[in-house]
Amino acid sequence: MSNKPTKEEAMIAVKTLIEWAGDDPSREGLIETPKRVVKAYNEFFQGYDQDPEEVLNKTFEEVEGYDDAVIVRNIRVESHCEHHMVPILGVAHVGYIPNNRVVGISKLARVVDIYAKRLQTQETMTAQIANILDKVLQPKGVAVVIDAGHQCMSTRGIHKTESSTITSRMLGIFRDKPETRAEFMHLIHSPKKF
Repeated sequence: MSNKPTKEEAMIAVKTLIEWAGDDPSREGLIETPKRVVKAYNEFFQGYDQDPEEVLNKTFEEVEGYDDAVIVRNIRVESHCEHHMVPILGVAHVGYIPNNRVVGISKLARVVDIYAKRLQTQETMTAQIANILDKVLQPKGVAVVIDAGHQCMSTRGIHKTESSTITSRMLGIFRDKPETRAEFMHLIHSPKKF
């Protein structure tokens, strides 16, 4: 974004929202709120300043012929709905089948965070994560499943507090071979053994 507002402009906007909500931004408990909100937004939306391709570029070719699924499951997702700017909270399960090279497993979690730390829809985030893994790693297949609760549904509107939304994106062998997809789904839902 070329004309990004300054920190001071953002703090004025927060102050305006406090007034619009019906409170006094000069009240003792709210004096520092604009500064705190801007600081929180820097953290919530830090994904805009990070490049997922750069994160995935360092790979390892010494894999002793390993050619089965690499899966990181239960990656915490903390995002914000682009329609209401309220949290989307859940987990992502990310897997791929290498094609002669692997990436460090922490990089999969970092890619999830980069896309989560943006204003998002869950559907778009799921596709973005799968697409970047497919583009950079060029694996035999990619699978991404996200299961998350949307506070735009639980704290406002329809108030369905127990609902969650599941999205998936399967590419390559995970899309083409039902047995590979079924194995991935079984592995992400099997109980932990440690």
